[in-house]
Amino acid sequence: MKLVLPSALPAELARVIVLDTDVTFASDISALWALFAHFSGVILLRLDRLRQAGWEQMWRLTARRELLTLPATSLADQDIFNAVIKEHPGLVRRLPCVWNVQLSDHTLAERCYSEASDLKVIHWNSPKKLRVKNKHVEFFRNFYLTFLGYDGNLLRRELFVCPSQPPPGAEQLQQALAQLDEEDPCFEFRQQQLTVHRVHVTFLPHEPPPPRPHDVTLVAQLSMDRLQMLEALCRHWPGPMSLALYLTDAEAQQFLHFVEASPVLAARQDVAYHVVYREGPLYPVNQLRNVALAQALTPYVFLSDIDFLPAYSLYNYLRASIEQLGLGSQRKAALVVPAFETLRYRFSFPHSKVELLALLDAGALYTFRYHEWPRGHAPTDYARWREAQAPYRVQWAADYEPYVVVPRDCPRYDPRFVGFGWNKVAHIVELDAQEYELLVLPEAFTIHLPHAPSLDISRFRSSPTYRDCLQALKDEFHQDLSRHHGAAALKYLPALQQPQSPARG
Repeated sequence: MKLVLPSALPAELARVIVLDTDVTFASDISALWALFAHFSGVILLRLDRLRQAGWEQMWRLTARRELLTLPATSLADQDIFNAVIKEHPGLVRRLPCVWNVQLSDHTLAERCYSEASDLKVIHWNSPKKLRVKNKHVEFFRNFYLTFLGYDGNLLRRELFVCPSQPPPGAEQLQQALAQLDEEDPCFEFRQQQLTVHRVHVTFLPHEPPPPRPHDVTLVAQLSMDRLQMLEALCRHWPGPMSLALYLTDAEAQQFLHFVEASPVLAARQDVAYHVVYREGPLYPVNQLRNVALAQALTPYVFLSDIDFLPAYSLYNYLRASIEQLGLGSQRKAALVVPAFETLRYRFSFPHSKVELLALLDAGALYTFRYHEWPRGHAPTDYARWREAQAPYRVQWAADYEPYVVVPRDCPRYDPRFVGFGWNKVAHIVELDAQEYELLVLPEAFTIHLPHAPSLDISRFRSSPTYRDCLQALKDEFHQDLSRHHGAAALKYLPALQQPQSPARG
């Protein structure tokens, strides 16, 4: 890529700094801008002069000549750079080596400097990385780890006055933020809705699934305290997954090490992880869901939560059901996967509906939220499901929030719902308003595992103000629903006006 920068970048761009991803700055990068030279890993290119010198033709001729005697390059484009420089040494002005202290096994880094404080750039170009041998390696390692722990949101602030165009929508966003009243009891909710998060799509290497007409991606979101669910989820769901993780910069590095240390997770290249960097006091649950949903690549998605484990056979069963039901552009349907829960941390997962019903009858399983919020899943009609041999249709009812399989282009989640409460309910309302059928699958099930309550649930239960703010969001949601769907939205008004129980989990 570095070879083609003079031709690939805009002609009006005269200079660029090109860095390898394994370098760490120990000094102000602006000091580097005053120098222009070449080093492996740190390159300052005068694009204007390279274009004048005929760089494109120069490196191509050199590459063709070198490849006549070499079957391949061992250092990719760096070999071509080196060959061009050997032939045209006048192109290069060398940097002082403190600007690229290389820690590989074949360099004498310690001859480059006397004190660690002299260093400008540390280049971790050894396969050993942090385990490299050097008298100052502990300093280097701590410096690097400190950098990883920085809050990347700091880099979004304008630290230097540089002429630049604001991103699209930035002015409107600033106006909306300026209009917020910090004395408003719901200020945190309003501010969180307007927060634009940094998002790192496909945080780890990912292989897209091969195209299949009825394939399904499991979509979910999680934070650091739910990482332990990932291995079990991978064992239960052999198909593609799109997961949004809400993490700090430091937690993102911990997550990376967590995956690398897990044979189960490291083996799954069909799981796409998307990091949404944490900012603000409330959990942006629906924004996370939308990030994961937007990155799903299969025709259908199973909209789940991270603390649920699907039946071992669910992935194949869903694909077969989609085909048998003839779902597609001619039929809008949401396939309901009945949800259950266990209160036991040690639990033998059922392999079939027969085994699940036995556990249900024995009191080892319950229908989801049976004790705290039965209305959330009551319309699934579990009594009918016990005997069902074929999919059956159910009607929307107030507070219904099933886990569903829908086409990938389904309505997105409403991002105004942050923290706890009504985030899934609002989505099911929108599906019903857009006339999706709700079809319960007779052999499908997913089971919720116990865990400690989240901070947002605790705040919902303990704070009347929190619940009042949620009611305000519901009222605004219905106003928007009425604008989009007219009189048809009136059927949802009673549900929106029902008070939320603080006991709800």
